[in-house]
Amino acid sequence: MKTRLFRHLLLCSLLLLLQGLAMAQNRTVTGKVTDEKGAAIPGASVQIKGTQNGTTTDVDGNFKVSVSPNATTLIISFIGQTAQEINIVNKTNVAVKLVAENTTLTDVVVVGYGTTRKKDITGAISQVKAGEFNRGITTAPDQLIQGKVSGLMVLNNSGAPGASTTVRIRGVSSVRSGNQPLYVVDGVPLDGRVARPAINVSGLGQTPDANPLNFINSNDIASMDVLKDASATAIYGSRGANGVIIITTKKGTPGATRLDVSYSAGASSIMKQLPVLNADEYRAALKTYNQTGGDFGGSSDGMKSILRTGITHNINVAMSGGNETGRYRASFGVTDQEGIIKKSGLKKYTATLNGQNKFLESKKLGIDYNIMAAQTTEQLAPITNDAGFTGSLIGMALQWNPTMNIRNADGTLNILDEGKSVNPLAMSEAYDDKVNISYVLASISPYYKFNDNWEYRALYSINHQVGKRESQVASFINIAGINKQGQAYYGNAELTTQLFNNTLSFNKQLTSAFNLSAMVGQEYQKFDYSGMGLGANGFPTYAVKYTDILQAPSQANTSISSFRNPSSELQSFFGRVTLNFYEKYIITGTMRADGSSKFGSNNKYGYFPSFAAKWNLTGEDFLKHNRTINNLALRVGYGATGNQEFPAGAAQEQYGLGASGAASLTNVANPNLKWETSKQFNAGVDFTLVNSRIYGNIDYFYKNTSNLLFNFPAIQPAPASTYWINLPGNVINKGVEISLKGDIIRKKDLSWTLGVNATALRNELKNYDGPPVLTGSISGQGVSGATAQRLANGYPLNTFYVRKFQGFDDKGQGIYADNGNTLYYLTNPNPKTLLGVNTEVVYKKWILAASGHGAFGHQVYNNTANTVLPIGNIGSRNIAKALLGNGENLSNPITVSSRYLENGSFFKLDNVTLTYNIGNVGRVLKNASVYATGQNLFVITRYTGFDPEVNTDKNVNGVTSFGIEYSPYPTARTVMLGLLFSL
Repeated sequence: MKTRLFRHLLLCSLLLLLQGLAMAQNRTVTGKVTDEKGAAIPGASVQIKGTQNGTTTDVDGNFKVSVSPNATTLIISFIGQTAQEINIVNKTNVAVKLVAENTTLTDVVVVGYGTTRKKDITGAISQVKAGEFNRGITTAPDQLIQGKVSGLMVLNNSGAPGASTTVRIRGVSSVRSGNQPLYVVDGVPLDGRVARPAINVSGLGQTPDANPLNFINSNDIASMDVLKDASATAIYGSRGANGVIIITTKKGTPGATRLDVSYSAGASSIMKQLPVLNADEYRAALKTYNQTGGDFGGSSDGMKSILRTGITHNINVAMSGGNETGRYRASFGVTDQEGIIKKSGLKKYTATLNGQNKFLESKKLGIDYNIMAAQTTEQLAPITNDAGFTGSLIGMALQWNPTMNIRNADGTLNILDEGKSVNPLAMSEAYDDKVNISYVLASISPYYKFNDNWEYRALYSINHQVGKRESQVASFINIAGINKQGQAYYGNAELTTQLFNNTLSFNKQLTSAFNLSAMVGQEYQKFDYSGMGLGANGFPTYAVKYTDILQAPSQANTSISSFRNPSSELQSFFGRVTLNFYEKYIITGTMRADGSSKFGSNNKYGYFPSFAAKWNLTGEDFLKHNRTINNLALRVGYGATGNQEFPAGAAQEQYGLGASGAASLTNVANPNLKWETSKQFNAGVDFTLVNSRIYGNIDYFYKNTSNLLFNFPAIQPAPASTYWINLPGNVINKGVEISLKGDIIRKKDLSWTLGVNATALRNELKNYDGPPVLTGSISGQGVSGATAQRLANGYPLNTFYVRKFQGFDDKGQGIYADNGNTLYYLTNPNPKTLLGVNTEVVYKKWILAASGHGAFGHQVYNNTANTVLPIGNIGSRNIAKALLGNGENLSNPITVSSRYLENGSFFKLDNVTLTYNIGNVGRVLKNASVYATGQNLFVITRYTGFDPEVNTDKNVNGVTSFGIEYSPYPTARTVMLGLLFSL
């Protein structure tokens, strides 16, 4: 026993001695890592070449690493910088300056179910990084890239905080509402809907939708990749027809814990007022038109009574850090945005946590996780898409007779008899509408790397939303159905999407000349949407909140409703292969098979292939040493994608409960209903010139969409009301995109970068011989059931189809071609040209950035001028100032015609931002900067309405409309100050 113990002690002593000798032979190397401007880079990776050993730099960019005697080189790297190998032979201290990567070639771009180098992209993909995003108030991510990407159009449907947007990639291709792109957040495709209960207020109409991306904090986004052609989007199959926008959020970087803090505050006011008559002008107009009544002796401004300066506050805090085996980032954000209309605004609270962890000594096993949670509270003003004669709040304010006081002498609100003009301030005070929506998007993705070539990855995610809405209109307002009764609504909605996928990827340099990259996968996604509502009128008092006493009205004055959409499921199999020869010839092929429960039993599956090739000409001998052409590549691709954005269960029989409670068939089954398919050809060229000072790309595309999804009223005597079919015809979109960016000045203390993108678009419906389809509803007094757009063969979608106005006769009555008996196909609202301009000037610590965008070659229908401010209002309501002296008679009837088609071309200065980089302040504050931003500073346009960019949803039975403005929530101009720093 003593002998064995002695042997163990001797062995341990020898091991300790050997370790001590080895450590004695090691040496320590210290250093500091900075960027091109001399600023410290915390979290940079310092690795001993040929080993897995290393460290990361601290908050000051310093590092200390122990190296063996035979170590000769350190590899220093950081995201966005070119890695360097540093010789450490006979050195104990080094200074390393990292240079920014050539972003035109080496950036990593996110593609479907993976990433690739920008130089290896074969499809039409544009990437916008966080540093290039638009500044100002951006409640949803789509506003960050407005004007930044060729072929991309982003229009605000309303100026209200948190309102939805119309987003089009390479034009409109579907006659239904499914024209929005697919959004993918950290690998998770979103549903595209939002769980906000909808209401239709008596006499007011339907309020606009909310933006489904409101739950994302713009400050948490690292980059957005826009996939435009079929070769890039076919991997998403049935959901890629309208393009794909991939949102990648910020992740933690190895190094010491870092705390990033930002705060901004802004003030917003109306960008443009509509010129209507003031009190004196109105009195003069009454005399001009020989009106004996209409002057009430006062002086007021209806719009001014409901407007205010909206104050916005943004606070964001993010904490990140980690090491080579685990990284994390957590953030919290608060946005409190007051609308420029009283009693409107958005409060948003967001929190995120993500991490990337590696396990086992080999680091082959890993888990990525991401949790995004948000709570939004919208306060909505009574501004709707389809208000009738009564009008909604903006219409009420514009129409208010300026000789009527808003308040009586005793300070009470001036409320007229039922059926007469509605006092806009009274309407604002009578209306209360709040929506609370809770969001959770969570995902977990385990993976295992079998070796350097093979990797298996799984992903499970759940996107859950719960919305609650409480709305009421007080009984003192003089609207029929509400006056002396009051009206209230309570509703909730629940939206859940679950996703599970598996992918197996392979990447290997098989020979010195040939690289093979491949991926196969399977995916399952399920969608559930349900809700309920309770409405009532006839409340005994408005001293108590109506939604707290919904039991008060009689049973006859109470209504209950509920719904549950048929569950829809999507089962998919997909794959992609990329062959790279000599880094010069790249071929990519993808295939996706989607099976959807939405489609008929005879067409459950759709197949979506694509093929693309790229030739890097600068790899050829004849260009390899060219000093002017740094990079030149040709791309060509073709593929098919689908569109399934229509109601679940459309191909199946559906039953509903009627007013009597009896069930009846509401939808006729169509077992042959199939996918709406878009086939797209794309050819492009990428280039970098003159020492990488000029770079960009040019693309031509041709997109053919067929099997158009549509629903018609069932032919009677049918047992149901609707029937879904595939319309005969093709929607053709074709165009050319140009994106160009250059470093005009590139000096040590002064640089100037200018970027321009432009798109020429054409849209046409061809081979259509089906029945007439009308859309573009026109709302307001005197136009019940009127429309302004029609689908017609040989014309663009949403072509205006109206009477042709030819002026006034000698009696002041409107003159129309063919006496108004014929409607004509006229212009359309689809811009022929899109333009984006972005520039940045850097002088030492000062940065001046500006961006703007425009659209040209289209017209907009001014529904506000048509029905809200006509000449016939004189004597009771206000009118547009431009109508004075135009020769029109007060008795001229309100008519939908080309008179209200206006040139919608515009150029808008989106924002100008001046930033001063303070740098480090003592040893506490790091990378501090302050900035001032002006947003929506001016717009150049001949359009007479609020904003040619505002797009009111005027669909008819789900048939999409575009380019109609109807007394919308006005666009705001904002000035904002902000501060950023790190700890």
